[in-house]
Amino acid sequence: MKLYYYPGACSLAAHIVLREGGFAFDLERVDLATGKTETGADFRAINAKGYVPALILDDGQLLTEDQVILQYLADQKPDAGLAPPAGSMERYRLMEWLAFIATEVHKGFGPLWNPATPEVTRQGALALLAKRFDFLATALAGKDWLMGDRFTVADAYLCTVLGWTAFHKIDLAPWPVLAAYLGRASARPAVQTAMKAEGLVG
Repeated sequence: MKLYYYPGACSLAAHIVLREGGFAFDLERVDLATGKTETGADFRAINAKGYVPALILDDGQLLTEDQVILQYLADQKPDAGLAPPAGSMERYRLMEWLAFIATEVHKGFGPLWNPATPEVTRQGALALLAKRFDFLATALAGKDWLMGDRFTVADAYLCTVLGWTAFHKIDLAPWPVLAAYLGRASARPAVQTAMKAEGLVG
């Protein structure tokens, strides 16, 4: 398999899961500004959507969208315990978390990435993210991970997007549960290895 990624982007979630699951894979960095990969390939010719993550499977098929890639990978290595069994109620709870992270947290950061975003819009986005953080802090109270005591693909996704708070200088002090959660996730060997491979940590 080959993962097309941009350092620290949402593709980091798939990168973490590849390492948590012990997969054999290649990495290829994408320059999102130029649309070229590190080998000079036209990324849009690989993924017409033009954004990461994009995963080339061993049979040559392309798979995109974090929610789907994460579940696909978990299902290839069920013994790794990165997702509950398909068809179980717990699996639907995992899917519920993945959808929430994608639509309410990940996309909630959207206006913050654009330097042309008006300040009033930016403040509105921050206020909405604060509400989502309130919900997450309550849900994680007394638990190590979103699904309880086991790290899943949902945690790989959430710790990736929560990591963006540092870039945007969002202080997690009002949410000590989230700060502790991010610290636990960031300390995992697979997370550290993925972040080092992307040049995010020394």
